[in-house]
Amino acid sequence: MSLDEITTRIDRAASAHGRDGASIRLIAVSKEQPADRVLPVLRAGHRLFGENRVQEAAGKWPDWRAEFGPLDVHLLGPLQSNKARAAMELFQAIHSLDRPKLAQTLARLAQDMGQCPDLFVQVNTGAEPQKAGILPDDADDFIAQCRALDLPVVGLMCIPPVDEDPAAHFDALAHMAARNGLASLSMGMSDDFETAIAHGATHVRVGSAIFGARR
Repeated sequence: MSLDEITTRIDRAASAHGRDGASIRLIAVSKEQPADRVLPVLRAGHRLFGENRVQEAAGKWPDWRAEFGPLDVHLLGPLQSNKARAAMELFQAIHSLDRPKLAQTLARLAQDMGQCPDLFVQVNTGAEPQKAGILPDDADDFIAQCRALDLPVVGLMCIPPVDEDPAAHFDALAHMAARNGLASLSMGMSDDFETAIAHGATHVRVGSAIFGARR
């Protein structure tokens, strides 16, 4: 599938629910994808990408920014506190704020650096023990803690359990965001982004449907 086909599907899904497709940001998930797959998407004019690891992103995006100009790159994967400074220098948004210690580290660095990327709180909507994210019952308190630290929390992110209908998880995340006055919802991937759009997604994370399966 091509970038154009994905954007067409986004527009169609948005229109079906009375939304403007232009209000939905497509994050092309380029993690572990070779340059020969990413470069055509850059040359096609796409300027928003997602990565899972700080180290991998640091190895490619500075060079591509030098070649293509300003690019938005978002961190989607878990962030270790000892890599927080590098992440804040490299990414325009971090979608995996998931624990108080990381919030405190980011707040301290934001004071030190005078800037901070946009932040999404990752919510473990399925309460899966192996998965990162704040538990739903703790999310309101954690969002309040982050705001008390002056962190720029703009939205919420989730990855629903693979064996469950994602719609219920997207709906729960949307209600949580509305309750906390947060406008952005990072939800939906290659297999379910249209469902996510139906439930209010503002950022969809699509990798394999654009770039093909990771080698």
